[in-house]
Amino acid sequence: MDIIIKKLSDIRTYLKFTYGIVPIVAGADKFTNVLASWNEYLNPILAEMLPFSESTFMVLVGIVEIAAGIFVFVSPKKGAYIVCAWLVLIAISLLASAAYLDVAVRDLVMAVGAFTFAQLSNLPLSANKGNS
Repeated sequence: MDIIIKKLSDIRTYLKFTYGIVPIVAGADKFTNVLASWNEYLNPILAEMLPFSESTFMVLVGIVEIAAGIFVFVSPKKGAYIVCAWLVLIAISLLASAAYLDVAVRDLVMAVGAFTFAQLSNLPLSANKGNS
């Protein structure tokens, strides 16, 4: 049983770093566009409704993503649910624009992973030392 608890604890740690670091890196890149030209992913209908430039919107998106990543480290369960919801919203926006469908599918898969991480964060994984 201790081996199972150890493995689940390790998995939870890997997921915490994945869903903490990836949003922070993607969010930071909204300021630099080194990894991608993020404005291209913005739904054109949404872009037309913005009261400011697409670049300004993407910077705001970056701030939200950085905050979500930090929240995963501070409160893994709640942070994972936030990252999950954020990824679903991104995927819906991409699906609605009928562009970057591969990215939409990837984001939905990542959302399932974030949801799984949130569920795993509910489990008490400390071994009962009295039964060892």
